[in-house]
Amino acid sequence: MPLQNRVNPFGQLVATAARGGWMGNRGLLHDGQQRILRPFRLKAWLICVLHFKDRRRTVMSPGLYTELFFLDEATALAAGHRPCAECRRADYLHFKASAAAGRGVAFSKAAEMDLVLHEERLDAAGGKRTWRAPTKDLPDGAFISRDGEPWLKRNGRLNRWTASGYAESVAAGTGEADVLTPRLTVDALRAGYAPQMK
Repeated sequence: MPLQNRVNPFGQLVATAARGGWMGNRGLLHDGQQRILRPFRLKAWLICVLHFKDRRRTVMSPGLYTELFFLDEATALAAGHRPCAECRRADYLHFKASAAAGRGVAFSKAAEMDLVLHEERLDAAGGKRTWRAPTKDLPDGAFISRDGEPWLKRNGRLNRWTASGYAESVAAGTGEADVLTPRLTVDALRAGYAPQMK
């Protein structure tokens, strides 16, 4: 039975047999029976590589952080994660510089970005925070919600997200949409950060 450690663009933790292309971390979320008890424990939500310095561990080991998985980097960014400063140092520095350029504010520490991202990814009730924007103005790599489904914008089109890949593709159109990707991350995308997309 699949573990509940796959993240969708809404930031929800779901169980699926589909494989992920990236790993993530929000702290220790599970109990000794590998059941998810909370959606996050830290404000630093990371995107990590699957393999780093020959480190090996059993997924959801008792007392250790909960390994989360994403279809692609764009999915992880929409959920509110950012590149890890250890295993993805160059990507982290590029994301930080792009976010600073896009927002017009310098971030001297990762924790400063994490505070902004935390405010922008969750609403007061702990659910997914969205914001409205014209779809045509969104950069590639941003996600919107359309009829309750997550859609990725890429090359002027919207691609419907599924746990195993992208399904149908439609023209992006010109109307406004509920944006899933946090504003700071969209700022980084506009300023040149190009996420991996499946």
